[in-house]
Amino acid sequence: MNFEAGTIIKPLPTDDYILKKEKAWRVKLPYLYKEFVKKFGGGIPEKCSFTCNRHEYAIDRFLCILSEYRTHQLGDYDIGVTITQIEDRLSDNPDLLGTELVPIAVLFAGDFICLDYRNSKENPSICVWSHEESGVDEPVTYYVAPSFEAFLKMLH
Repeated sequence: MNFEAGTIIKPLPTDDYILKKEKAWRVKLPYLYKEFVKKFGGGIPEKCSFTCNRHEYAIDRFLCILSEYRTHQLGDYDIGVTITQIEDRLSDNPDLLGTELVPIAVLFAGDFICLDYRNSKENPSICVWSHEESGVDEPVTYYVAPSFEAFLKMLH
């Protein structure tokens, strides 16, 4: 996969830091996604479009996992920061500990690509989370792909 020059956000996360975030979010990130974020976190892909629900979407940028997100100039693209900003709209269960939808990419116009753990805690699918349609404890999502790997193959 190719990315626009200079768009990968550094420093890239270590395995230990990713494990720490998995514990905080109470999820197990897919192996392929962990390898991806360790190499390409925050990057803007050259092939950034995909079709879902008869609609063409475009990725603005993948999110990253930053240890120093508070002081980094691109810290707003950190997954944890994004979760904090929209967490009350990522689940329909206000008592949930952890998260069911983990945003991994920002789409044009404010939607997000998410790892969707609602049907499987082991093998999350990929969905689009709609910011305009979602409300507090009422996330609106659209299924995109059965896995992160399948999603990457859809990009054109």
